[in-house]
Amino acid sequence: MNKTSIITADDHPLLLKGLNDFLIEKGYNIIGSANDGREAYDLIINEKPGIAILDIQMPYLSGIDIAQKCKTNCSDVKIILITLHKERELYQQAKELNIFGYILKEFALEEIETCLENVSNNKHYFSPKIVGKLDKVNTALSALELLTPSEKKILKLIGKDKTNKEIASLLFISYRTVEKHRSNIITKLELEHKTNSLLIWAKQHYEQLK
Repeated sequence: MNKTSIITADDHPLLLKGLNDFLIEKGYNIIGSANDGREAYDLIINEKPGIAILDIQMPYLSGIDIAQKCKTNCSDVKIILITLHKERELYQQAKELNIFGYILKEFALEEIETCLENVSNNKHYFSPKIVGKLDKVNTALSALELLTPSEKKILKLIGKDKTNKEIASLLFISYRTVEKHRSNIITKLELEHKTNSLLIWAKQHYEQLK
């Protein structure tokens, strides 16, 4: 049996029960559970568990809020966040707060044992399913930094299915200038000079262009 004391928290009773039943069946030492952030934080303060597995979004206090309070109060608890969200900002916040584990709710039961094994051995575990997605976003953002403001405007319009002629009209520039910008963008993004390669890239990364 894994003797590390664990508390769990989720505001969805069925998901919480499913997680607890799974961990208890696997021999983990669950010493308490909470249905909201305030209860979870009180459990951490009063029970002093080794690990806290927290839903990132809960009433009263979020998993991030609890991590911040634990950091401020110098609590030794190792926090694992379970999230539905894949936003880069939340991921970054988790890293800055020295969160030990970060996994997606849809893969929680699939990854929780690996995560707990790592965290119990003082190692961080961030789900490859999140890291892989965010690495792609970070690569796209790095590439976008190479573009000039004019090139970014054109790329955004390409993502909106505008033709070269329409872009030229909207930006009050010549058709030839649009073509030159397109060529420069393709070179900077290291894309193949194929039909629609720029359109496909702009569609895939449209959120980063906003």
